[in-house]
Amino acid sequence: MLMFILGVIFVIPVCFLNVVSWWLVQLVISIMGFFFMLCINMGMCYENMSYMFGYDLLSYGLVMLSFWICGLMIMASGLVYNGKCYYNLFMVFVMLLLLMLICAFLSMSMLSFYIFFEGSLIPTLMLILGWGYQPERIRAGIYLLFYTLFASLPLLVGLLLLNNNLGSLNFCVFYEYKEFNVFMYLCLIFAFLVKMPMFLVHLWLPSAHVEAPISGSMILAGVLLKLGGYGLIRLLNIMLLCCVSYSFIWIGVSLVGGVLIGLVCLRQVDLKSMIAYSSVAHMGMVLSGIMVYNMVGVGGSYLMMIAHGLCSSGLFCISNIVYERIGSRSLLINKGLMVIMPSLSLWWFLLCSSNMAAPPSLNLLAEIMLINSVLSWNVLSFMLISLMSFFGAAYSLFLYSYSQHGSMYSGIYSCMNVSVCEYLLLFLHWFPLNFLIVRGDLFFMCI
Repeated sequence: MLMFILGVIFVIPVCFLNVVSWWLVQLVISIMGFFFMLCINMGMCYENMSYMFGYDLLSYGLVMLSFWICGLMIMASGLVYNGKCYYNLFMVFVMLLLLMLICAFLSMSMLSFYIFFEGSLIPTLMLILGWGYQPERIRAGIYLLFYTLFASLPLLVGLLLLNNNLGSLNFCVFYEYKEFNVFMYLCLIFAFLVKMPMFLVHLWLPSAHVEAPISGSMILAGVLLKLGGYGLIRLLNIMLLCCVSYSFIWIGVSLVGGVLIGLVCLRQVDLKSMIAYSSVAHMGMVLSGIMVYNMVGVGGSYLMMIAHGLCSSGLFCISNIVYERIGSRSLLINKGLMVIMPSLSLWWFLLCSSNMAAPPSLNLLAEIMLINSVLSWNVLSFMLISLMSFFGAAYSLFLYSYSQHGSMYSGIYSCMNVSVCEYLLLFLHWFPLNFLIVRGDLFFMCI
């Protein structure tokens, strides 16, 4: 595993080359992602272990997603390169963020995972503060920083106490620890609940998405939210008794919050804000699947994390393509896009349909698994989970129909072109999202 970690580290000086660095770095990320794809691990046993780094199927999918999204981040940020907006420094922060994510997912120790979990916050904050759009990005960055730091200090204290009791924080030697109390249980999971984010502690996410550049929105929605779910899945093995006792709280909050967030999405007029709130609804479904703690629930949560990472990142990309040409993200202005960008309307339809879990997207299989797992926990939850699915379809259809149809704003051009690079960017989001379902059985092996 040191091969990939050192490869990312050695690419960082390449970012300071004058002319070819932008495309060279993107090429190197693609090559490293391809070689990592060849190292597939189809089980829950760790492979390629070296210096406390290794991976199983759970880690493998999320590291592969990190390579994929970071490569697409550079492809989507053409304005940074064309406008000479400190693009060398931009690539350095992207590579540092990729390094932190790879090290976090490949860590075999909970303490080293915590260090890289927190380390990923700094490059993300720099991307928001340095290349954000509005002056409010400073407030959004502070929201992101302090929400995460406030919840992370109890996690560090809990990990140190756990190390004192178990003698190790290595994932391979984790076993069920029966002396948990409520205080320690909350300390260990609260940081991951904020990072996902769970409803009631989600307020940092919409503001961070709205003020972040397209690269920041892609990595936030694509990978960083998955750190919370990944940490919960790793810790649940040692907290089985507490999880069974208190899971009804988190499942109830997630299901009620998902319904309320669906209603909030229907009232949004900002494209990025609507997509950000839909991320909260999807991650609420992921959290409920994890907290049910059965095989179908954990497998469905893992599947939804991969599917949401691709779908939400693609929606942010296509909204940014519109924003770069029209200069506004408001749905009140972005109407009748089918007239001025007809070739982009198909991609709006494909990504919105994937967001509402239409076949053959990966979201469909994930939602079927998650609905089955939640219903097996309590049949009465069918009312909330059905409302979540209904509102998910409602705001996806609302986003597509309201943006593509209607009277065109008279202050914009009659026709706008979309470049081949942007079509490729959208295709690279949509293709794995809809063709991974062909081998959806592989995702069951993570359990």
